[in-house]
Amino acid sequence: MSLARPSALAVLRLLGGLSPPLLLLLLLLRPPAVRGDCGLPAAVPNAQPDLRNLTSFPDGSEVTYRCDESFVKIPGKPDSVVCADSEWSDIEEFCNRSCDVPPRLLFASLKKTYSNQNYFPVGSTVEYECRLGYRRDPTQLGKITCLKSLEWSEPAEFCEKKSCPNLGDLVNGHINITTDILFGSTIYFSCDIGYLLVGSSSSYCQITGDTVGWSDRFPLCVAIQCPDPPRIANGIILRESDTYVYNQFVTYKCSQGFTLVGEPNVYCTVKDGGGEWTSAPQCKGESAHPKVPPTVQKPTTVNVPTTETPSTTQKSTKAMTSGTTKITKIIYGHTCITLTILLVILQFC
Repeated sequence: MSLARPSALAVLRLLGGLSPPLLLLLLLLRPPAVRGDCGLPAAVPNAQPDLRNLTSFPDGSEVTYRCDESFVKIPGKPDSVVCADSEWSDIEEFCNRSCDVPPRLLFASLKKTYSNQNYFPVGSTVEYECRLGYRRDPTQLGKITCLKSLEWSEPAEFCEKKSCPNLGDLVNGHINITTDILFGSTIYFSCDIGYLLVGSSSSYCQITGDTVGWSDRFPLCVAIQCPDPPRIANGIILRESDTYVYNQFVTYKCSQGFTLVGEPNVYCTVKDGGGEWTSAPQCKGESAHPKVPPTVQKPTTVNVPTTETPSTTQKSTKAMTSGTTKITKIIYGHTCITLTILLVILQFC
């Protein structure tokens, strides 16, 4: 239905039923019309005309309407009128309530059909499609609806993350999966003691073409090597090899006449990320441990006085010739001296 301003002829037809005196009075009181001027445009529900501060609208003038706040223009309907022959062109209601632009989802995007649309009346629906890195869950609906409250219905998680390939096991190392191996996840690599990580220490599940894959290649855990074992003086190394790796050992042996001081086996260990040998032994000769000679005490001379005995005891007399017998003995302690003296005394008892 047209909402244009009625023409003067239509007004006169409405007034045709009035008595001639009254009709004449109305004509006399009517302000003189400006020829070719449409006057103010008609009112449109839920919209306001943009008059641009004009008060006169001659033929050819055009006025555009703007929807009120919280109303949206209905696509395809005109929103302006034109003055022609002192009359405005027809215009229909073109503003209506609408839901806002559909929400942006992390796992899905609007189908192109709705990407440029901004009018979503109550009851209208929009559809989504899964983003890269996600796949569709066929048990869930991929659409939402504009409710009477002018809010969108709650979207279901109709897209789920794709999974990166299973990496298997890391030889001589470990794979630390903090959450899972789905799109967006990060895993970390580490090596056993004695092995060095060659490659990246982590990898990220990312988009690769139209699917997902790991951002970094699988690393390697390489055995840490030690340098050649140290040489020692007056000794040789058994179990020698071209290369030495973690926990490998060599054995030392001393030349003839030398003694091994320390552990004979030396192991390749790890320190600050590199290989290092445990302490090597030494080969030492006898002079390396000089013996301390025992303390020698100077000889002690003991003079024992003799006693004369009757001639009948000839054996004793011969033993004590010259009246005095000197008993000399080299001893090494006071105890021995005492025992020697006691033995001499007992001979005369």
